[in-house]
Amino acid sequence: MGRRKKGRAISGWLVLDKPYEMGSTQAVGKLRWLFDAKKAGHAGTLDPLATGVLPIAFGEATKTVPYVTDGEKAYRFIVRWGVQTNTDDIEGETVAESDLRPTREAIEVLLPEFTGEISQIPPQFSAIKIDGKRAYAEARAGKEVQLQPRPVFVQSFELVDIPDNDHATFEVTCGKGTYVRAFARDLGNILGCKGHITALRRTYVEPFEEADAVSLADLLELEGDLDALDQKLITPLQAMGGFPELRLSEDEERRVRLGNSIIIRGRDAPLDETDVCAIRKSTLVAIGDLEKGEFHPRRVLAR
Repeated sequence: MGRRKKGRAISGWLVLDKPYEMGSTQAVGKLRWLFDAKKAGHAGTLDPLATGVLPIAFGEATKTVPYVTDGEKAYRFIVRWGVQTNTDDIEGETVAESDLRPTREAIEVLLPEFTGEISQIPPQFSAIKIDGKRAYAEARAGKEVQLQPRPVFVQSFELVDIPDNDHATFEVTCGKGTYVRAFARDLGNILGCKGHITALRRTYVEPFEEADAVSLADLLELEGDLDALDQKLITPLQAMGGFPELRLSEDEERRVRLGNSIIIRGRDAPLDETDVCAIRKSTLVAIGDLEKGEFHPRRVLAR
């Protein structure tokens, strides 16, 4: 007989305000223990030196992780001019310096070049795999890491503050796969002043806002009170906000839960759609596709 998994079969999302110097995997493990959950996973890795919105899914909600991961994200970060590091943040070693400091005008003129569909070279110290090995592992071993440019989408990029000549604060809204540390490196290189990130905070992971986030300290105060902790959870359906929806009858729900396709009838039947949320009484039953008048479930959530 196989070993039985320990923990509760809870299902839902918890939006953690990830603390400084805690890794994303470590955060998942901590919350899985705190909630006594059988299964947990996160949507979108945050570096240990970053803080902010880290959505963590429990149980059946983990089936919605790919959709949340693919969503829009927003960050607020501080760049220090004059120093470039090999990690593009404060953790790395200095590799270049400059006495130049950019003006507000020089920075703002440059920002449109970093919006829309752009090509970005990820930092050497990233989790991208090269011949099966993580880039950061190769870089830490002293090996030369050469990563290829990748297309990323940046919705907006704004300069929000210049507290002194050495620092500038930015806010960026971007798509999946964007490295914020690379912005500091590239801005510094183009402006000729060099630069690296000294602070990074994620403020949004679609559809989760910064206001939804709960601190680890507040959660730890509820240790042992599982009912109170469960009140912090967001339903899988809420996590899928913005996706097309299909309302099911009781019989349709039964068929979909068995993995069967159903025929959608009626004059107001929805058109062909992908990533449709099939719903019964405010509960997410499945995610699938509408095609030629039929709904085909791809991911079915257990009750």
